[in-house]
Amino acid sequence: MELLQLKYFRTVARYEHMTRAAEELSIAQPSLSQTIKRLEKEVGVRLFDRKGRKIRLNRYGKLFLEKTEQALATLEEGKREVADLAKLNDNCISLSVMRTPIIPDLLSHFHHWHPAVRFRVRQLSLTTVMHQLETGEIDMCITPYQKEPDSPYDWKRLMNDEIYLVVPGSHHLACRSSIDLLDIAREPFILKASGAFREVTDTFFQMAGFEPDIAFEVDDPVSIRCLVREGLGVAFFSSLTLQSIKDCSIVPLKINKPRCFRTISLVWNTERHHSPIAVQFYHYVVQYFSELNQKEKGRPGQLPG
Repeated sequence: MELLQLKYFRTVARYEHMTRAAEELSIAQPSLSQTIKRLEKEVGVRLFDRKGRKIRLNRYGKLFLEKTEQALATLEEGKREVADLAKLNDNCISLSVMRTPIIPDLLSHFHHWHPAVRFRVRQLSLTTVMHQLETGEIDMCITPYQKEPDSPYDWKRLMNDEIYLVVPGSHHLACRSSIDLLDIAREPFILKASGAFREVTDTFFQMAGFEPDIAFEVDDPVSIRCLVREGLGVAFFSSLTLQSIKDCSIVPLKINKPRCFRTISLVWNTERHHSPIAVQFYHYVVQYFSELNQKEKGRPGQLPG
């Protein structure tokens, strides 16, 4: 039985979908299917029930998955501890981050004081992040997602990032400093196509009590800004994003009702071994956002930028 077979099996079991698992693993779907069949042959029983193209983990598979998770977690933990003991991994920090312009600044400041540090930074789905925190594949995560009720990890709130409505400079509301979201209920909206930011902005419409007229769904922030500038719709931008934008052709407006913000948290698995540099970076991130919060409090009534 090969270690790669176990990793492939774990991914297929998580998705219960061969094509999605193959995409996650970046391998061909037929190759993945053959690997799983060889593993089942070696184990001696089928681990998945199959009906057409659908697969479901059966009771044998659930038991085998439990043992596989334990084995892989133990191996990963052993690898990390041995690497730290041998001083092979002392200067490596692995983390998942949200998409925000301040991340390069945060990393570069820490790197300035610790020039030997090596970062391994990824942008992953929440499901993948939680799994990699469990296995120790990443040290920590900076995320806008809310803590799940049954999460076993430590969630440290870093800040409440206020969300603004952005309009073109020619817009009839551009002369105002703030609005209620209901004031622009009839405007065409340019929204993120997917992800955590889209999820949180969708809740704003629910709180305001109207269905938005969605003109564009785009994931690229630069494209969203260009569409707003051309007067093709209005959009949401976070305070952190606005701090990096110097563009007088668009105007951010504070939203009075409902209160619009997203909570940014630092997620950390306290039950895993972490290298000294990772622990130091954890405390640095907390301090960095604490100072950022103080700066925001020091300029009440002002727009970011």
